[in-house]
Amino acid sequence: RRTAPAMAMAWRAAPRLAARLALGRRGIASCIDPSVGLTEDQKEFQKVAFDFAAKEMAPYMAEWDEKEIFPVETMRKAAQLGFGGIYVKPDVGGSGLSRLDTTIIFEALSTGCTSTTAYMSIHNMCVWMIDTFGSNEQRRRFCPSLCSMEKFASYCLTEPGSGSDAASLLTSAQRKGDTYVLNGSKAFISGGGDTDVYVVMCRTGGPGPKGISCLVVEKGTPGLSFGKKERKVGWNSQPTRAVIFEDCAVPVGNRLGAEGQGFSIAMEGLNGGRINIASCSLGAAHASVLLAREHLTVRKQFGEPLANNQYLQFGLAEMATRLVAARLMVRNAAQALQDGREDAAVLCSMAKLFVTDECFLICNQALQMHGGYGYLKDYAVQQFVRDIRVHQILEGTNEVMRMIVARNLLKG
Repeated sequence: RRTAPAMAMAWRAAPRLAARLALGRRGIASCIDPSVGLTEDQKEFQKVAFDFAAKEMAPYMAEWDEKEIFPVETMRKAAQLGFGGIYVKPDVGGSGLSRLDTTIIFEALSTGCTSTTAYMSIHNMCVWMIDTFGSNEQRRRFCPSLCSMEKFASYCLTEPGSGSDAASLLTSAQRKGDTYVLNGSKAFISGGGDTDVYVVMCRTGGPGPKGISCLVVEKGTPGLSFGKKERKVGWNSQPTRAVIFEDCAVPVGNRLGAEGQGFSIAMEGLNGGRINIASCSLGAAHASVLLAREHLTVRKQFGEPLANNQYLQFGLAEMATRLVAARLMVRNAAQALQDGREDAAVLCSMAKLFVTDECFLICNQALQMHGGYGYLKDYAVQQFVRDIRVHQILEGTNEVMRMIVARNLLKG
């Protein structure tokens, strides 16, 4: 029988244990196996991602969180495996994989460190936006160094006064000859201050979405500065700051697409961003189910393992069922987006809404099953809870996701 100190020592390595279990090396139940239904190629890069999560991320997850370390070199190692531009075209350094492939990779990586993987998903979204909407010159200028993660990118849409109502943004860009002069600020920017390239939505025209354009602003541009590093509940392995523009002159050659196309570009990026962040929630939930299962088998109360308690058995069964349902929703939305289906945007919103809500409940229930141990930072489950809570807020709040779905249902 394990003593409490021995159990605590064992569970300090819980993130690594979760990643190993996810690989199927320890008899994972087939009903939650994330490789079911995948092609052989998909299983192979899923294994690569799980291996990377287990060896390069999970052992350091708690330290990155506690010390607020942005693990640049680890992410560059991930980029060597093709994870810096997963769905970017190969001619500029991308991996050229599908949206479904991308969700599989982010789910696997997130078992090692959800916060770091979530930043990588935002970075990938930014590179895709440049690859998709940029000119050949822009693609070749920006994408290779971003795909290799020699440089890092941030997405700049939210402002202090415009969160869910993104079309009301106020950051202005006045054209003067061959430059735009930016004034305004962006809030809650992941990577802000530490990243090199900022994909910025700004107002070049009148009010509303049609007056918004998209500019790529490079770090070091005069007039670009950053606010203080925000103190957050989770997501501590990535910095968050305000991004501030004060007469910041950006070349017209850094505009993606045409004037007035920025809001459309932003929303198309977010369709993929929503299933990416949902995939990160899947990884956290998958790891948490495995952690809860392991805890129930080793922890004894009233003279027998917790695993013998039928109430806890039912709870574990419900967690596993929610996990599999959530995974299927993500993969369905990813395939619709890849195929360019008319209903892709609403399916991405549905997936983001359902998956981030359900996966948070799964992780929180896993913490509850740990009892008091779950509230200790020696145990990985509490970090998964903290890191995925924000997924219900960013990339469009889940309240906005409900609005999108309802409007789609009622429009015809």
